[in-house]
Amino acid sequence: QLVAGKEYHTKTTRPHQMWATDASYFRVISWGYYYLVTVMDDYSRFILAWKLQKDMSANSLIEVVQEAVDATGMTDVPVEDRTKLLSDNGAGYVSRSFRDYLQLVGIGHILAAPFHPQTNGKLERYHQSIKREVNQLPYELPSQLERAIADFVDYYNYRRYHKALGNVTPADVLYDRREEILERRKEVQIQTINRRRDYNRGLRELVNAA
Repeated sequence: QLVAGKEYHTKTTRPHQMWATDASYFRVISWGYYYLVTVMDDYSRFILAWKLQKDMSANSLIEVVQEAVDATGMTDVPVEDRTKLLSDNGAGYVSRSFRDYLQLVGIGHILAAPFHPQTNGKLERYHQSIKREVNQLPYELPSQLERAIADFVDYYNYRRYHKALGNVTPADVLYDRREEILERRKEVQIQTINRRRDYNRGLRELVNAA
């Protein structure tokens, strides 16, 4: 296990170099509180896995990390190239069961600096965003809350342009489409400028000829 600084000092340079995991709670009327456990790819900010859990036990956390492992085929990657996992110091994350699980799947563990949530700031901000959106409505059934979360995750991953990513989506970065998209946007911008310049030139010529 490694302990990160107040902000994780090593910036990621590619997808699946480091994942971040954390949880945030939501209330369901008459059902109590549920924990949204999330795994995010640090570089692309793509949400790899999430699940509503009734507790923060090691097994509940492992279940979500395993979904990310399965979705990415991480255990098929050579051990030296596998992702590392950044988490806080919650009881489930520092438990022996969780540590043994990460050793089993060959994923290194980085613990956030105690009392400094900004170490895991990208995921913290994501949870703030999803709570602002999803908590606008009350939920009477866990399934209703799950649908609302699923809709937000889909929007966040595939349709929400992120300023810090160059105004592309997390999916664009994860699947290495960012440079192509930015180049295409630049070409469109140049074409628009040229068309506007040609239009203005033509307008001036008409005025001068009148």
